[in-house]
Amino acid sequence: MSQTVGYETLVAMLRGAIAQIREHHATLSELDSVGGDGDHGTTMVRAMANMEKAIGDAASGQLKDLLFDVGWAIMGVDGGATGPLFGSLFMGMSEAVEGKDTLDAPTVAAMFEAGLAAIEAQTKARVGDKTLMDALTPAVAALRAAADAGQDIPACLRAAADAAAQGTIATKGLPTRFGRAKNIGERTIGYQDPGATSMSFIFRGFAGGVEDVKRET
Repeated sequence: MSQTVGYETLVAMLRGAIAQIREHHATLSELDSVGGDGDHGTTMVRAMANMEKAIGDAASGQLKDLLFDVGWAIMGVDGGATGPLFGSLFMGMSEAVEGKDTLDAPTVAAMFEAGLAAIEAQTKARVGDKTLMDALTPAVAALRAAADAGQDIPACLRAAADAAAQGTIATKGLPTRFGRAKNIGERTIGYQDPGATSMSFIFRGFAGGVEDVKRET
């Protein structure tokens, strides 16, 4: 299992992300209250509910279909850019796994690279702009580096989760340049970006989901 991801392991990763967001949604809304309207945690909970429904409704057993359906479901969430951006992540990931039943570590890295590229097509934000990109971009780079070094998938996802967490912490020192909070940019210094924090929790959930499957096998 440590060398490949199949359908059930991918589901476990997604469910791990759901659990992390639900556990920490109050923190996300608290962070969003600094420069936004304080509803990011609530929006992410709705996104995770849509993800959970998409997982339950999935019937084909295909990785591509599952990720596409999850992305499409998240796209439909009201709440500013959250739905389109997080939805684009999963829809981009789906394109990279077409025709595949199992994924090795390099293919998992390629899957996340495709998700990152899909978000990059939707926003001009990049690392340093205090957005989810500050967590996602280093996470994907760390995952690729670990995969290229021959590490197994759990180790690759742990590296990604660690990099996402570090990138998120780094947003404390940045002013916000995108979204509603850009109007008070300098006043957001000292606080983590809520979108980056969500992304960090999601990667923590992905890593935890794989570890759960590993312990069971």
